[in-house]
Amino acid sequence: MRTADFHTDPTPRTTSFSAPGSRTGYAPTVRIVVHDSYARLDAARWDELVGDASPFLEHAFLAALETTGCASPETGWGPQPVILEDDEGNWLGAAPAWVKGHSMGEFVYDHAWADFAARNGLDYYPKLIVGVPFTPVTGPRILLKEGVDGEPLRRALLALSEQTHGLHVLFDTEAESRQFAAEGAFTRLQYQFHWKNEGYQNFDEWLGAFRSKYRKNLRRERKAVAHLDYEIVEKPDSAQLDDLYDFYRMTVDHHFWGRRYLSREFFEELGANWGHRILGIVARDGGRAIAGAFCAIKGDRLYGRYWGAREEVEFLHFEVCYHQTVEIAIERGLGWVEPGHGGGHKYRRGFLPVLTYSNHHLTHPGLHDALRRHTTLECKQVRNQASALRAKSPLKDC
Repeated sequence: MRTADFHTDPTPRTTSFSAPGSRTGYAPTVRIVVHDSYARLDAARWDELVGDASPFLEHAFLAALETTGCASPETGWGPQPVILEDDEGNWLGAAPAWVKGHSMGEFVYDHAWADFAARNGLDYYPKLIVGVPFTPVTGPRILLKEGVDGEPLRRALLALSEQTHGLHVLFDTEAESRQFAAEGAFTRLQYQFHWKNEGYQNFDEWLGAFRSKYRKNLRRERKAVAHLDYEIVEKPDSAQLDDLYDFYRMTVDHHFWGRRYLSREFFEELGANWGHRILGIVARDGGRAIAGAFCAIKGDRLYGRYWGAREEVEFLHFEVCYHQTVEIAIERGLGWVEPGHGGGHKYRRGFLPVLTYSNHHLTHPGLHDALRRHTTLECKQVRNQASALRAKSPLKDC
């Protein structure tokens, strides 16, 4: 599926304007430069802006999505990285933007919005999104050099979205959400289940945080799969990537709602250029790899991404994706495990609801206002649901 063209000329488009005035009254001129490729950007300059933020914003990850065809105009993802420069060409900020011709692979689930627009004779696509394809991981979406004000970049994204039918900033931070809301975008809330390290010394101490019946269930689960061997894979080689991709493929092909967005070539590209971020967990039975999970690690966070199994073994999913990741996080002194979207089974294993944010600005005023009113009510419901889940947590002191 090819998205509607937004910017496909390899010559970057540039817009100049004045930044907000400083206390001295001097308003420096800055430029917004819109590119049509991540792969052709200067990787070092991009990653300098990413800094300590999510590893999925790093150049190697975004460029691999593009060069392997996973996120490309042909699949409905038009790369549109937006760069904020000063008048000397120094990069001050960036936004990982894409022009989309559909809503697949975003995990904000605005399909009903698109249907509502269509039933009212309004266009919803193409749209400008800011985020990471197929990756509902939280974190900053406006990447800034230290000390730089993000307002020019936010303002530029809103202006650029006028060439489409709306701007959608996916899984941004609470602070960014407030900033976009102050500039006219409305906020949509969801929640994910994350694990937070409260200073646990080992897994047994973590189990001690549970109410009795949950603690017994978790011990029973771990005992049932204790006969298997668990291998931690870092900087995977080609054979190990084969296994990790096979597990991913099996899961998405097995479920009716699954969609194989990623290719074997993408995994190979990550292994070559992003391998230091990959952490695989592989379950072996007599030396044979029967299940595993592809995770990523950066800073104080472990990110669970893709799971799969060649055999159905009761409780193995929970062991590989939750118990093992928590154990690894405790051993390495990590602060968080962020295992992805959805899944009440995470909650029953001590992963608690954390609000996630997205921001939206529709070009059509009537559509924008209708969806803003809808999400105002929806946000209240989501907050109430998250609060209720925390109140009934399987943990004792929550």
